[in-house]
Amino acid sequence: MSHGIQLRTAPYDHPDAVKLNDQVQLEYRVRYDGEGDETFLDPTMFEPPRGLYLLAYDASGSPIASGGWRSQEENDEGYSDGDAELKRMYVVPEARGLGLARRILATLEDDARAAGRTRMVLETGDQQPEAIALYLSSGYTMSPKFGFYRFHDSSRCMAKPLN
Repeated sequence: MSHGIQLRTAPYDHPDAVKLNDQVQLEYRVRYDGEGDETFLDPTMFEPPRGLYLLAYDASGSPIASGGWRSQEENDEGYSDGDAELKRMYVVPEARGLGLARRILATLEDDARAAGRTRMVLETGDQQPEAIALYLSSGYTMSPKFGFYRFHDSSRCMAKPLN
């Protein structure tokens, strides 16, 4: 099914990454009553070896999915030393169901593990049941809340050991 789909490392501020990020923000606004994700993300957060950002391209060269991880250490937002935080997992609607999110997730987990990170963490929301199902089926469990949205009722935080 995913013939011709390529995963490529890219900077978070690459034009194709920006295009996909704009699309995911629109989807968040539809699902969360007009609100996008306001978490501050600096492109340097995703630079190896402290992170990685991936884009998936279809056979025609169009960007169809994204995902990244960034290093986190213990801080007042609830992270722990050795955390890798998953960010901007997104697949365009027409490419959903091909296993792309699972492929990107596995690649990011492998990369974070190789970089010495000990736990992958993520924050999603209660209006994203497909995302929650993907993570639960990939070995993630619900965790205490962390990050920018830790005080929001709709926030759902999950974690998975990488060792």
